Amino acid sequence: MEYIPRIGDGVLASRLRSAPMVVVEGPRACGKTELARRQAASVVRFDVDGAARAAAELNPSAILDLPRPVLLDEWQFAPSIWNQARRQSDDAGGVGHFILTGSAVPPDDRTRHSGVGRVSRFRLRPMSLFELGHSTGEASLEALFARDSGHGTGRPELALPDVIEMVCRGGWPATATADTESAVDYVRDQIEEICRTDIASLEGPRHDPVRMRHLLVSLARNVATEARLETLSADVAEAGETITTETVAAYLRSLQRLYVVEEQRHWSVSLRSRSRLRKSPKRHFADPSLAAAALGAGMARLGRDMELLGLLFESLVVRDLRICAEPLRASVFHYRDNTGLEADAVIEHPDGRWIAVEVKLGGQRAIESAARSLLRLRDRVDTDRTGEPAALVIVTATGYPLTRPDGVSVIPVTALGP
Repeated sequence: MEYIPRIGDGVLASRLRSAPMVVVEGPRACGKTELARRQAASVVRFDVDGAARAAAELNPSAILDLPRPVLLDEWQFAPSIWNQARRQSDDAGGVGHFILTGSAVPPDDRTRHSGVGRVSRFRLRPMSLFELGHSTGEASLEALFARDSGHGTGRPELALPDVIEMVCRGGWPATATADTESAVDYVRDQIEEICRTDIASLEGPRHDPVRMRHLLVSLARNVATEARLETLSADVAEAGETITTETVAAYLRSLQRLYVVEEQRHWSVSLRSRSRLRKSPKRHFADPSLAAAALGAGMARLGRDMELLGLLFESLVVRDLRICAEPLRASVFHYRDNTGLEADAVIEHPDGRWIAVEVKLGGQRAIESAARSLLRLRDRVDTDRTGEPAALVIVTATGYPLTRPDGVSVIPVTALGP
């Protein structure tokens, strides 16, 4: 299968120039190994090579004394290699010694050095529409931070049925060129593997695959929301499986360790008004296709259920914003206060610049409402401390890029890029 260039290629190259060890984290099958192999001089596969796992314990130099950078693939299968790699990096000095990829966070190990000052981490996610060739990238996130209002005028390449297809297919490298039916089957198989194999591979409390399956369905129903643990527990109970909120929390931690579920934390900001910030995170799957597969929601159902499609589309946009934000080391939050004012995403640059984003499938009424919300948010934030927003953006499923007279940019997801 021909390699499709990734935004993460540049991120990895940059991190190798600045840190002795680079850790590439992300869900299984998102393309970590292939991305890292292209920049590694040597490769050690701990997930499939038992001899390598034994050598990590008995003779680590046999693995680490290879041409560098050395890719230590799925290093969590040989967690003792962490301290060994860190020590060799210290002894050698300089940068770009090791690339460690991992599809799961290993269990806590007090003997493992934290890596502060030696390690650079970044999250690789499934592919964005820009990487898949479905976005022109004319609306660059970097340009938005630079207050460049030019977003292109080209005709969007996708209609709403195409966007639904992208939600169901997902951004998995293995199915980038497959037909839609095969791609959807691939994601459904991933859901089953998560419940039966991936969760079982984690050390710690045992997980019931049936309860985990019902929890995934509940998470999918509540994707891109601030659903409480009690809500998720009640959903699972309705399916006939009793589960406590403590167990839900433990299962969620396991899904986060596998990078299957990712929280979108609230934006901490000073406000001019007496409004109080809501601090609950939103939850997203690593890819919206996982949520659709968990629900068994195909293209026909999503075409009829605009509410569910809207949530899944928001999750797709958040995925793409996170991917495009990675080269800038920017973070993607959400905003909600006690008055109900919210923004689906707030992208914060390390230097403090920020962009507020609302996500809408389309329609003039929805766009007008979103624009009013963004302008209210701008007025509510204490810009004396944070500065004026670099951009206020409405991301839509279809349509044309434009900047409204009030300064709000309307950008179809088919134009979004890094």
